[in-house]
Amino acid sequence: MTHRHPSMLGLGFPILLGLAIGLGAFCQDRGRDRFIKVFFRNGKSVTAELAVSDEERARGLMFREKILPDQGMLFVFDREDLHSFWMKNTLVPLDMLWLDSQRRVIHIAADVPPCREEPCPSYGPESPARYVLELRAGGAAANGIKTGDQLQFVLPEWVLGILR
Repeated sequence: MTHRHPSMLGLGFPILLGLAIGLGAFCQDRGRDRFIKVFFRNGKSVTAELAVSDEERARGLMFREKILPDQGMLFVFDREDLHSFWMKNTLVPLDMLWLDSQRRVIHIAADVPPCREEPCPSYGPESPARYVLELRAGGAAANGIKTGDQLQFVLPEWVLGILR
């Protein structure tokens, strides 16, 4: 009488599949929240997508067909500097708010139109900024945001680790 052993493929496949799924979940950017709340003086807020890496900052809100009133993008830099922006490949008008290290608004470029042909103009502050918040055009006025206002947000630990 021949005794058959269960095939490795038969029993091993579900185990290997489970390990692969578990390993894939473990290797993802666990705990890397890509969105934060940014609060304004009037108590309202937007959910801002974080742009931390050079690649994320270079792409920004390019090619987005719409931005809702409660959405934005927060560009985070490792130090204060004269960070300028342009609207190449940006499809919707934006408000851009430059913030210093204390998260005070130091400059606002409101209702900046998409760049339809080159050369695209650059927009930026006259003094160094550490953060730039992009909102749908009209968002700054709708929330009563003015130069000197302090915005409130908490950066995730993984962003702070990169900035150290």
